[in-house]
Amino acid sequence: METKVGTRLGTLRSIWTYPIKSLRRVPHDEVRIDEDGLAGDRRAAFYVASAEHARSGKTYRGKEDNRLHLIERPDEALGAVQDRGVDLEMRVGGRHFDAGTVSLILDCWIAEVERALGRALDPLRWRPNLFVAAETDVTEQVLAGARVMVGDVVLRVLRPIGRCVTTTYDQVTGESDAEVLGFVARSRDNKMGVYCDVETPGTVRVGDVLRHT
Repeated sequence: METKVGTRLGTLRSIWTYPIKSLRRVPHDEVRIDEDGLAGDRRAAFYVASAEHARSGKTYRGKEDNRLHLIERPDEALGAVQDRGVDLEMRVGGRHFDAGTVSLILDCWIAEVERALGRALDPLRWRPNLFVAAETDVTEQVLAGARVMVGDVVLRVLRPIGRCVTTTYDQVTGESDAEVLGFVARSRDNKMGVYCDVETPGTVRVGDVLRHT
């Protein structure tokens, strides 16, 4: 389905930042978005200090530990990984993104997975910044390259987001449900949500309209 300029795509339902990469989210009613992303988003990250670890010198992520998204405080995270024999150091400053500056997801995309699996799924499995209640069934592929506006922020949609094992983690227990990623891989080319760059900074609020511009 193609969308025309001015088309309402949906309403912003939730805003989340992740102050420490891979750790627990923080919800917001409104947030400033600058060219380098949401205020406070991924301003710190844990890096592997163990020389023998496969990710030595790189970020320690949900791929390495299914408990991280349940933890808010850095001291708790450090304690949680001690039993795995991994030494970490926290680096503060800059941005610690995997790829895009802002991640956005529509509830209709998640609903496709929910219908296939026959159960509700918390959108936080996909760790989006902006979660939108859709008014259209536009796909990620159609949105790629488009400019969208929410609040007074203009975003350029870059590409669909390739997904990994972290999408399988239950947001309460941390248990992995392989069927989630299995369906996304088989039926959605392993894509869910989109990355965006910021063209016009500003402020977004829950309830703002997302539209193609």
